[in-house]
Amino acid sequence: MLADPTRRRILDLLAEHGSLTVGQLAERFPDLVASGISKHLMVLRAAGLVVAAKRGRERHYRIEPDVLAAALLPWLARYAPYWAGAFERLRRLVEDGEPPG
Repeated sequence: MLADPTRRRILDLLAEHGSLTVGQLAERFPDLVASGISKHLMVLRAAGLVVAAKRGRERHYRIEPDVLAAALLPWLARYAPYWAGAFERLRRLVEDGEPPG
């Protein structure tokens, strides 16, 4: 589901703006019609990654942060050993002024 670049971009936009309507999202995808955006949002909603709140006649979509974190953390944890050393070197540089060695 997240392999689709349009869905990843939708999540990026929701992360940047907090919440957006289908129309607001469609403005950022000139090659897609609103119904195409709606289909992508249905997939993201079915996975629990986004939620919709009805305001007047429109639905405003936003990321569901706990579900997104739960989905991504196990995958990211696999790569933690690769960046743990970099964080430790950065901490030493900031706290002690010790250059990377």
